Amino acid sequence: MAKFTPHTDAEIKEMLSVSGVSGIEALFRDIPKELRPKSFNLPAGMTEYEAMDELSRLSSSNKASKLTVFAGGGYYDHFIPAAVDAISSRAEFYTAYTPYQPEASQGTLQAIFEYQTMMATLAGLDFSNASLYDGGTALYEAVAMAVRTNNRSKIVMDAGVNPLYRRILKTYAINLDIEFITVNLKEISADTDRIKSLLAEDVSALVLQNPNWFGIVDDYSDLFEAAAAKNITKILVYYPMSLGTLKSPGEMKADIAVADGQSLGQYLSFGGPYLGIMAATKGYVRKMPGRIVGETVDKNGKKVYVLTLQAREQHIRREKATSNICSNQALCALRSTVYLSLLGKDGFRKVSLLNLERAQYMKESLKKAGVNVLAGPTYNEFSVKLPCDAAVFVKKMEASGFMAGVPASIFFQDKKDILVIAATEKRSKKEIDAYVAAFKSAMAGAK
Repeated sequence: MAKFTPHTDAEIKEMLSVSGVSGIEALFRDIPKELRPKSFNLPAGMTEYEAMDELSRLSSSNKASKLTVFAGGGYYDHFIPAAVDAISSRAEFYTAYTPYQPEASQGTLQAIFEYQTMMATLAGLDFSNASLYDGGTALYEAVAMAVRTNNRSKIVMDAGVNPLYRRILKTYAINLDIEFITVNLKEISADTDRIKSLLAEDVSALVLQNPNWFGIVDDYSDLFEAAAAKNITKILVYYPMSLGTLKSPGEMKADIAVADGQSLGQYLSFGGPYLGIMAATKGYVRKMPGRIVGETVDKNGKKVYVLTLQAREQHIRREKATSNICSNQALCALRSTVYLSLLGKDGFRKVSLLNLERAQYMKESLKKAGVNVLAGPTYNEFSVKLPCDAAVFVKKMEASGFMAGVPASIFFQDKKDILVIAATEKRSKKEIDAYVAAFKSAMAGAK
């Protein structure tokens, strides 16, 4: 392969002229200076082999791949059976796109139908759509559904809802007439009395999360009952893996439940791709974004699958559309379907319980080591208060080979000494014991 030859100044000038701009500065004027490349002095081109070798070298310098993960914050290091990769990588799934033609898309449609059935069953609600982009965009779509349903514009939201989701929600709604009232936490738990006092007739939706971002588990049935009395849409953000152990959104009488599907067979992969899970009661089904696959029979009585409901009018209605979601994460949804099929109902519950057991063992071990574990019921994630800055502490733990957790100060500036720790079924007793020993040593040095 020939080496890449940089363009000459004359060639660059000619290209800019054809583009109708006077120079490089004019070409990039819409990009803030701090976000522009520091230089266009690019290295010479490489052969494929050379490029792969360089990428491997860069990858091997990534410290995160060598750390034992005890960080969560909404995305977790779960075990993924090899069959998930094997099935989802088959060409008939891997290359498939939107199944507009049912006669040519029965496999894809059935996979989506099975996914919807699983997600609705998991959440304890009536319907699920064919998946969204991620947990944060799913939350926005749930809020938009509430606003479209009751024509109100005020959203009451607990500060324990994943801060990333809240940022996405407010970004999507920046040009919409929606007012957000975020209720501050009582240390790391929901201020339920304050939330209940805000449930007025002009509120469109109440948004809660279980477990919350700090790992605290709660039963919001009473708050949802109070919201229902005012015809307020009840939205619950949940952690899919926890539903093998905890009360489901449907059991709490939520109207809409949303989640990120990462924990169901998706790799962490530097943040994606993931999928957004959404389930809802029957009354909200025609307000759901995306599409719903249904089961029917053809003229010969044979079972077939079709796009029963697809709110696809966004192609022609622009700002009047139900949603701007014009695709779905079908391949990621397939991975979740395969993952749950492999586990089965009993297997899913066992894995869920393993997460709970590992975290409980870890909590007790840290307490015995003198760590201040914050009080409150938890699932597989919990918070500790340190005698130092949690972000500095995490850096110290890296030297011992651990990704120690998520410093709360990333999102909560008043909680610099709080570290949020997660333990999944992948974390062995040996790893947890080593983590606790390293934790105790690092904490002693931090005092």
